[in-house]
Amino acid sequence: MASAEEIFHLSGPIHLTAIDWNNIYHRRSVAASLVKGVYMLEHDRRQNRHGPQALALPWWDFFHFKLDHMLIDDVDLSICGAIYEYKYPSPALNIPQYVIAFRGTIMESDTVSRDFKLNLKSILNKLHRSSRFQLAMHCVHNTVALSRGASVWLTGHSLGSAMALLVGKNMAKIGYFLETYLFNPPFLSLPIEGGFKNETLKLGIRFANSVVKAGLMVAVKGRKHRKAQAYDPFVVLSPWVPYLFVNPDDPICSEYIGYFEHRRKMEEIGVGKIERLATKNSMRNLFSSVLGINSGAEALHLLPSAYLTVNRGRLSDFYGAHGLQQWWNPYFPCEAMFYRNLKQKNFERFTSSRVMPSEKQIFLKSGPGHLTAAVNW
Repeated sequence: MASAEEIFHLSGPIHLTAIDWNNIYHRRSVAASLVKGVYMLEHDRRQNRHGPQALALPWWDFFHFKLDHMLIDDVDLSICGAIYEYKYPSPALNIPQYVIAFRGTIMESDTVSRDFKLNLKSILNKLHRSSRFQLAMHCVHNTVALSRGASVWLTGHSLGSAMALLVGKNMAKIGYFLETYLFNPPFLSLPIEGGFKNETLKLGIRFANSVVKAGLMVAVKGRKHRKAQAYDPFVVLSPWVPYLFVNPDDPICSEYIGYFEHRRKMEEIGVGKIERLATKNSMRNLFSSVLGINSGAEALHLLPSAYLTVNRGRLSDFYGAHGLQQWWNPYFPCEAMFYRNLKQKNFERFTSSRVMPSEKQIFLKSGPGHLTAAVNW
């Protein structure tokens, strides 16, 4: 028997009968619902639900999308993603023609093994070597090519957000800056944000980490690093600003809060130059370089720019904090920050400025909560 969480009209954002595509809360809710649709496609497949018994359709049909294509994993044959197409041709610029969504881990016997292996690849910065990622890149490339300039979105939850993030990074590096919504994206490092309550202690740990990373980077890269600035992935990626949605009670994604805030704090205390070196590398990659080990791709969580939304509401357990349903709740106390990477006169910098009124209004429409300053660095 289906649970209430699976049934759109019991747990979905049914109050959004008219979508304002300029409203970040509406866009976030649609993106999260389309990811939920991928989960439900796989649940329907596993439970052999067809026709009127299938529960997936309302999760996209309610918002005037149709299912264009399903992404099937070649190992466990599960449905791991979906391409949705807006039903009406030539939508307005702020309405996506296509949305490509990726689900996260499903804790069922026939999917959990494959999903956990992919989670491990993500932790080891080897997700790009998986066949599921290759499938995702192929589908996104084809969709962008077929879109003929129409808007294409990426979205995902948990493992699916790691997939969408990696795809988005790769597309940005070749000049396609796709609007991207990442729900509870894994931060593959020590969860300082959730592991310590004392703010001074957290700052001290992060400061020490930044000093060590900056020192290792100078030692490892040396002149090669300075020459490599002609191609700096951070600068290449900086125009791409994905939307990240995190919960401080979720240890999988909470460190994104500290990752971005630490940059601002380091600038405030006058050591921003150290952090500008440190933030571009993971400790694991630097130590691997010291030991002469090929660490593979850059760490997935390294991002120059982002719209970061934090759910400051208290949820009862980890499953609530890591769950997808929280992101279409119109009433959670929302804290939002815009972080942007700038390159000026051969140096990068943090500066604080207020968000423009139009952006501020968009965030405030999303319900109770407050909007903090934008940060350019």
